[in-house]
Amino acid sequence: MNRIALLEKYRAGYAAVTDALTGVSDSALDAEPGSGEWSARMVVHHLADSETHAYIRLRRLIAEDDPAIIGYDEAEYARRLHYDRPIAASLALLGAVRAASLQLLERLTPDEWDRAGTHSESGRYTVDDWLRIYAGHPHDHAEQIRGGLSG
Repeated sequence: MNRIALLEKYRAGYAAVTDALTGVSDSALDAEPGSGEWSARMVVHHLADSETHAYIRLRRLIAEDDPAIIGYDEAEYARRLHYDRPIAASLALLGAVRAASLQLLERLTPDEWDRAGTHSESGRYTVDDWLRIYAGHPHDHAEQIRGGLSG
């Protein structure tokens, strides 16, 4: 997928999540689709946490020379960060952070797109790598939400 298509996919990510949640009751948010699988509520909190990491990662890639991009334990976040709380603030955060990052992405110069750092788990990590990962992330989880609600 080319950069323009990835930017469009990134732009549509928040709507994919909110569409997947349309009409979902509070109790349905807590239904676990299978043993050890995340409920829709947990997925929303994960998306907010992931997006805040993405926000910082993108800015570090652009503003710092060869930054170290550190991975994090998503399952531990889910265990320790009270993923049973209401989702409104996490949804708002997801939308706001994605909008702010999209504004930045749309202004990058060719040299800024070429900037890179080193990810602790995957090695060399460029702005384009970042976009490939985060463009599809909420879409994947929107499908997970829909599947968990229908399962």
